[in-house]
Amino acid sequence: MRHTRLHRLRLGVPLVAGAMVLSACGSRDEGDAAGESAGTTTVTIGFDAPLSKDLAAVGLGMKNAAELAVKQANKNKTVPGVTFKLVAKDDQATPTIGQQNAAAFAADDSVIGVVGAYNSSVSAAMQSTLHDAGLVQISGANTNPTLTRGADYKASPKRQFDNYFRTITTDDVQAPVAAEYFYEDLGIKKLATVDDKKVYGAGLVDNFTEAYTELGGEVVTHQSINPDESDYASVVSTVKSSGAQGVYYGGEYPQAGALKKQLVAAGFDGPLGGGDAVKDDAIIPLAGEKAADGIYTTSDGQPIDTLDSAKSFISAYEAAGYSEPYGVFGGYVYDATTALIQAVKAAVSANGGKAGTVKDLRPKAVAAMPEVTFEGVTGTVGFNEYGDSVNKVISINTVKDGAWQDGIKVFKK
Repeated sequence: MRHTRLHRLRLGVPLVAGAMVLSACGSRDEGDAAGESAGTTTVTIGFDAPLSKDLAAVGLGMKNAAELAVKQANKNKTVPGVTFKLVAKDDQATPTIGQQNAAAFAADDSVIGVVGAYNSSVSAAMQSTLHDAGLVQISGANTNPTLTRGADYKASPKRQFDNYFRTITTDDVQAPVAAEYFYEDLGIKKLATVDDKKVYGAGLVDNFTEAYTELGGEVVTHQSINPDESDYASVVSTVKSSGAQGVYYGGEYPQAGALKKQLVAAGFDGPLGGGDAVKDDAIIPLAGEKAADGIYTTSDGQPIDTLDSAKSFISAYEAAGYSEPYGVFGGYVYDATTALIQAVKAAVSANGGKAGTVKDLRPKAVAAMPEVTFEGVTGTVGFNEYGDSVNKVISINTVKDGAWQDGIKVFKK
C-alpha cells in the first residue's frame, strides 16, 4: 500500500487512546442500562456478518466485539447527547442477503453507519447501496484490495467509495508474507494452490502465486473447490499426483479443515497454508487433531493476547460473559466500531455539539472518518487515502500437537 501517513482529527475533537472506551464491563446489561437512562438521541450502528450456518462462530464473535464497543461508549458517554444502539443482521455469507441488509440499513433513518461485512464478496455487494445512502461502511475483516483500490489496484489504484474503510490490512500484504514463509522458512519449492472461487479466496491465491513465483517457487497445479460441497476427492487426487510439497488454500476455515483432513487421509503429508480466514480454533476438530498439525496461516497484527493495548479489551470481553470467543477478527471489529463512534463524535462537534437528526449527521460522519486516528486494541488505527488501514503487521501461526501456536514469526511491512 502507498501513502500510509496518519491523519489527525481537524474537527475540534481530540482523540485519545483506545483505552478511553475500555473500562471494566461488569455485566452484559450495564451498558444498555446506562444508555437508556441518559435520555439522549439514539444513533443506530448497523452490523452485518454471517450469524448462522458454517461461519456463525466467527460472525458471532465479531458481533460481540462490536456490541462491547457500543456498550462502553454509552457507559463512558463518549459522545455527549448520543446513545448508541447496535442492530445486527445475518448475511449468511451470501452477497445477495448482504445487499438486502444494506438496503434495510439505508432505509432506516436512525442508522449512522454499518460495521461489516465479514466476507469481501458480501461487502462488495453492499458498497454501492451504503455509499448512495451516505452511510459509513467500515470492516474489521475484509482483506480484498479491490474493495478500496479497484480491480487494477497494483498498477493504477483508485479510491472506489469514499465512505468505505477498514481496520485490517489487505491480501496483497498478507499473501506475500505467506509466500516468503513457505518458500524460505519451510523450504517448499513446489506447491499446489486451491481456492473456493470467492472474491477473498481467489484474490488471496492470486497474490500468493505472484509473490511465490517471483521468489522462485513453482505452482504445479491450481484447483478450485465448491465451498457448498464437502467431498474434495478429485482435488486431493490431483494435488497428490502433482508433485506438490505443500498446499496454499484461499478460503475459510470450514473448507480448509475438511481439505486438510482429506489430504492427510490420502497420504499427503505436506503443510497447508491459508490466510486469516483459516485461523480459527474450529479448524482443529474439523481436520482432526492429528491431521490439523502442519496448518500454517497468516493473521493481521501480533497475537492479540500478547499486546498490552488489548489487555483491557480482553478483560472486558471476558467480564461481559459472551459465550463465543472474540476470535481473530474481534479486536479489529472493536476498533472499527470505535472508529465509527469517534467519527460521530467529530460530526456532532462540527454540528455545534448537537446531534440533530441522524440523517443530517451521515455526511458529516463520512467526512470525519479519514481523520480518525487513535491507539486501539490492535495498535494504531488510522486510514490512508484509499480507506485502508495504516497498521500492516502480519503474524505466522501454526497448529502443532493439536493446538495453535500463534505468532511464531512476525513481519512488519
